[in-house]
Amino acid sequence: MKKKGVVASVGLAVAVSVGLTAFYSKPSRSKADARPNIIIIMADDMGYSDLGCYGGEIKTPNIDYLANNGLRFTQFYNTSRCCPTRASLLTGLYNHQAGIGKMTDEESTPGYRGHLAENTVTIAEVLKAAGYQTGMTGKWHVSNTIVQKNPKDQLDWLNHKKDFGDFGPLNQYPTARGFDKYFGNIWGVVDFFDPFSLVNGTKPVTQIPKNYYHTDAISDSTVAYIQSFAKSSSPFFLYVAHTAPHWPLMALPEDIEKYKDTYKSGWDAIRKSRYDRMVKMGLIDPKTTPLSERWDKQQTWEANADKEWDARAMAVHAAMIDRMDQGIGRMLQTLRETGQLENTLIVFLSDNGASPENCAAYGPGFDRPNETRDGRPISYDLKKQVMPGPQTSFASIGQRWSNVANTPYQYWKAESSEGGVRTPMVAFWPKGIKAKKGGYSAQMGHVMDFMRTCVEISGAKYPQTFQGRAISVSTGQSLVPAFQGKTNGGHTSLFNEHFGARYARSGNWKLVSASRDTTWQLFDLANDKTETNNLAATYPEKVNELKKQWQTWAKTHQVLPKPNTVRR
Repeated sequence: MKKKGVVASVGLAVAVSVGLTAFYSKPSRSKADARPNIIIIMADDMGYSDLGCYGGEIKTPNIDYLANNGLRFTQFYNTSRCCPTRASLLTGLYNHQAGIGKMTDEESTPGYRGHLAENTVTIAEVLKAAGYQTGMTGKWHVSNTIVQKNPKDQLDWLNHKKDFGDFGPLNQYPTARGFDKYFGNIWGVVDFFDPFSLVNGTKPVTQIPKNYYHTDAISDSTVAYIQSFAKSSSPFFLYVAHTAPHWPLMALPEDIEKYKDTYKSGWDAIRKSRYDRMVKMGLIDPKTTPLSERWDKQQTWEANADKEWDARAMAVHAAMIDRMDQGIGRMLQTLRETGQLENTLIVFLSDNGASPENCAAYGPGFDRPNETRDGRPISYDLKKQVMPGPQTSFASIGQRWSNVANTPYQYWKAESSEGGVRTPMVAFWPKGIKAKKGGYSAQMGHVMDFMRTCVEISGAKYPQTFQGRAISVSTGQSLVPAFQGKTNGGHTSLFNEHFGARYARSGNWKLVSASRDTTWQLFDLANDKTETNNLAATYPEKVNELKKQWQTWAKTHQVLPKPNTVRR
């Protein structure tokens, strides 16, 4: 059930900048401009099989509706972590080309500027120049962060006790990169009940109403933007960057209640049931996609002393996704009411695989508070004695549940294995997608493909120069062939690097190494999509071939793989 206080809080925040009224009349869209609206919705740290339409047990009826009436992609790639994926998605470039090879710290080398670099143009800038209205809600995370040198000052800022002004350079904010309207968090990590770095346009939101929950705020701000944009005859572009289900595990009690018993059967049972559903729905072929071994299989659920805590953690993770789906339902309803649904391209995806991180081990600091605004201490509990879910606990699902969330693949966020880089991606566009409704596309796609796709369907032009700056050529491919049911589109090769984790994929061959082990492994994804059979010793010439391709790509794309400590 939607909390009225949450909706009121969002209305208050959004109305300041967009001047919305409480009610609106159904607009009439000009027939002269038949270009589609475009909405990109991205989850944060959501696993490959979390959605119902990708085999999960989590209740996602609205995203499932998009999938059942649209197209699901089975070979779609991200760049394995939050801000690099966002940089690639927004610019149509590999993330190092766009300036974000690691995180948002400014470094002197071109691929590691920590913000969208001068050689980039965003989808919003390109579409705005073509006459689109543009708006964004949610997590930005592609600008440098301003951090207080004194740790106490930083914590006071995070705890909403002191105000130190802007959260990053204003010329790197969304409104400086093509978005007419913006409501969301500039930084990455948030307290879902009282987020840090929250802004409306460029103005910090210093007070939030009671019953605020950030996922609802993002969803309802998006609804308000749709209502406003639909009054114009011009099409609109919306980028909805959810923070859910990224840690900390925080959800509303009524949503957690739905899943209180769901995960008591344990890691293996949930993973097997997800795999079986994926096979049954035709999403995967068991002959080419065997279920990889569960990570750390020596630890059994039966012998797990923390069963109650672990079941609760995954229940909160599910509740966070459930709440996000509810908000997407409100967006769909608004599109119907305003007559926009038929000619709106909606895509939904995750920025990387589920997260294995133990955020309690990080402790407070940088972007993590140590107490609430009203002075209650926040627990970073390493002994699993404080149940996750409320505002006073910073917790995460950890490695074993992350492995389950990424069924059937191995590993997770930040790695270049399929569990880190393969994302569920749904595309819905009643007027424009001609492929079989509810079908699958095996087109090899990448988050950088959204730029070329948006340019093609909008009639916009990707510029060689923008505001006096030379712009790098987009390395993306259009997804339109897949929308038309064709099978000859997409990439023939893809590459990745993040904190030393790497891959080179050419056709069905994939060369990959982990951040913790630089040894190259070789897999034939035509017959082994879950990377269970390392063929490096059998085909050394293929290893050398792909290794050289990766080295060439790294040299030409500003990639300098120098692993260091990840602090968030």
